[in-house]
Amino acid sequence: MASSVRRINLGSQGLNVSAQGLGCMGMSAGPYGTPKPEEDMIALIHHAINAGVTFLDTSDMYGPFANEILLGKALKGGMRERVELASKFGISLANGKLDICGDPAYVRACCEASLKRLDVDCIDLYYQHRIDTSVPVEVTMGELKKLVEEGKIKYIGLSEASASTIRRAHAVHPITAVQLEWSLWTRDAEEGIVPTCRELGIGIVAYSPLGRGFFTSGPKMVENLSSRDYRKNLPRFRYENLEHNKNIFERVNEMATRKGCTPSQLALAWVHHKGNDVCPIPGTTRIENLDQNIGALSIKLTPEEMAELESYAFADAVKGDRNDSILGTWENSDTPPLSSWKKSTN
Repeated sequence: MASSVRRINLGSQGLNVSAQGLGCMGMSAGPYGTPKPEEDMIALIHHAINAGVTFLDTSDMYGPFANEILLGKALKGGMRERVELASKFGISLANGKLDICGDPAYVRACCEASLKRLDVDCIDLYYQHRIDTSVPVEVTMGELKKLVEEGKIKYIGLSEASASTIRRAHAVHPITAVQLEWSLWTRDAEEGIVPTCRELGIGIVAYSPLGRGFFTSGPKMVENLSSRDYRKNLPRFRYENLEHNKNIFERVNEMATRKGCTPSQLALAWVHHKGNDVCPIPGTTRIENLDQNIGALSIKLTPEEMAELESYAFADAVKGDRNDSILGTWENSDTPPLSSWKKSTN
């Protein structure tokens, strides 16, 4: 199968990936509700790889653990050599309680466990999934640097880190990519984090580029969510805010009709046009949606069309925070100074 998915250099450390990745979280039990049939998801992953979408994104907390096991099975039989595999550590659900940890011993234990579940010798890109606000990032990075030196991971990433945290981490060992939420209606990273990444030569991985599914079908998407899907409780999807936010979808949909594409393709094309250093990782559990997402790569937007799209979803036009109060605690996080850790460990 000829690939229509171009390749990009993600960051300046040597990682080359498909310009669009595949977020795998929704394939397994977790925030989006019930797990999908394993056989179907493996077929989807193989279809993505054969179509040229080779940058696969998972985490130890997806499931938890089930998603890494799924990818391990999907990458058997020579598939591993064809992909760029990204996983994450840092969010623990021990005893049903959400906890964030960046302690060195925890970092190492998570990496070793992920390698076993994925059944690989090395993880291409290993992210700190959320920043531990009690552990200096230099301490966490020190252990990640050791894992690179030992050949257990190739490149290091951060997710939901502040600009200052990114700078401090990068000073210990080069950061290859920062993963952040970026879509038409989530643009807070553009002010400080994106420019910092570009200054330091760090690639940008955009998660939830379709507004957690909102730009696929608007309010209908929320109506069709299962009772176990955490998105039902996100502020932007609550009725009083959704009634307002549906206007954004309707305007995007109108423009998509003019462009001869779907609203999700248009929203995804907008992310692609934000720079050649940006790789969105839309998630899906359906082959037809995956193919549709790939189609976004061929949509061309003029500067005027980009500006028009952005006028629909400027900050004050969107009602509701992007996360609930608990997850919002770890948005674009800072860590304490290294001196505080030295004092506390003496």
